[in-house]
Amino acid sequence: MDLTNLTPAPGSVKTRKRIGRGSGSGLGGTSTRGHKGAKSRSGYSKKIGFEGGQMPIQRRLPKSGFKNINRVEYKAINLETIQTLAESKKLTKVGLDELREAGFISKSVLVKVLGKGTLTLKLEVAANAFSKSAEEAIVAAGGTVVKL
Repeated sequence: MDLTNLTPAPGSVKTRKRIGRGSGSGLGGTSTRGHKGAKSRSGYSKKIGFEGGQMPIQRRLPKSGFKNINRVEYKAINLETIQTLAESKKLTKVGLDELREAGFISKSVLVKVLGKGTLTLKLEVAANAFSKSAEEAIVAAGGTVVKL
């Protein structure tokens, strides 16, 4: 056994197609590109959404609606989430930093506290916005609401 009798496994090596090397090769002439048209020419690349000259779908459908540039989007956090967080970490104050550390919110997110669930602990809750039911539940439990 030496380097002279090493060969690749049978069927693992294929000869590449030599396109455009004369009619004798069987792949000359049109070079497997068919006859005429944009696809037969060099430099062809299909545009995104091109439908063969037919009016593309994004131009056939009408425009609708609008996007409000003044929309403020909040991440919703329920009272039950705040209750479990305060119980597990033994907190008296729950704010954005505590929610971020617990993994409920990411950085630079506005938080709105919603009233789903019950709150039994006396907590100081700080957030960007509160629903009426959440605010009432926090005050009823003896806590305070801090709007940031």
